[in-house]
Amino acid sequence: MRTVRTAQELRAVLDRWRRTGDRIALVPTMGNLHDGHLSLVQLARTHGERVVVTIFVNPTQFEPGSDYEAYPRTLEEDRERLQQARVNLLFAPDTATMYPFGLEQATRVRVPGLSEELCGASRPGHFEGVTSVVLRLFALVEPDVAVFGEKDYQQQVLIRRMVDDLHLRVKIVTAPTVREPDGLAFSSRNQYLTPEERRVAPELYGTLRRAAEALHDGSGDYAAIESRAMAELASHGFRPDYVSVRRADTLALPGPGSRELVVLGAAWLGKARLIDNVRATV
Repeated sequence: MRTVRTAQELRAVLDRWRRTGDRIALVPTMGNLHDGHLSLVQLARTHGERVVVTIFVNPTQFEPGSDYEAYPRTLEEDRERLQQARVNLLFAPDTATMYPFGLEQATRVRVPGLSEELCGASRPGHFEGVTSVVLRLFALVEPDVAVFGEKDYQQQVLIRRMVDDLHLRVKIVTAPTVREPDGLAFSSRNQYLTPEERRVAPELYGTLRRAAEALHDGSGDYAAIESRAMAELASHGFRPDYVSVRRADTLALPGPGSRELVVLGAAWLGKARLIDNVRATV
């Protein structure tokens, strides 16, 4: 596996692959890799002859006073894991490469509406930072396919919307959430949990799963399901941010005839803000 840090090095490698007709699959990450990330790599290998993983801790998606500086940076360990996963190329740019005119003068892209809902309501500007950096990575790599995880459900819906709206030629593929044996979704922020919090953390998934089961069983009282789930999370010691029932395809509020739904939730447990989701067919 080769590691490159500049746009020029990246494009030189990609141009050689394209001349031989290889399809390129991209997996964007912020590093501190875990088994969930590696599942994205495995899926990417089924969609392209060459797999590119990017590691870049993007400052524009962290709100002021957040954990940007403390976010774990484990490049050498990540490189070893990617090597074992048979990744072809690691692109690990610095901030100057990704934002050549500086952060204040950087061009931004925003998906209106949904960017301000759910996690966007609690993290102003977060999704603008996400879509802006993902578009930059698409411009640099020009992948045929890009793979994202379903755990960050709102993020992948926003990215699909951006791709469709801007007529980008990249195909977005979503990988299922990878979980610990007790149901907790893999996340880099799980390491912020104390041992006791780690014991409680799977209750987020359990609560959302029970809400999805209520939908599947025919309950159409979405507000009651959301309120019950919020109370259940609080009873386990979480500080709930939201629980919301949405349409699975667009994350619009469900209406009469909505059949494919998703229950999304976010909650604080100690220093960790955890998110998860469960699909439901009604």
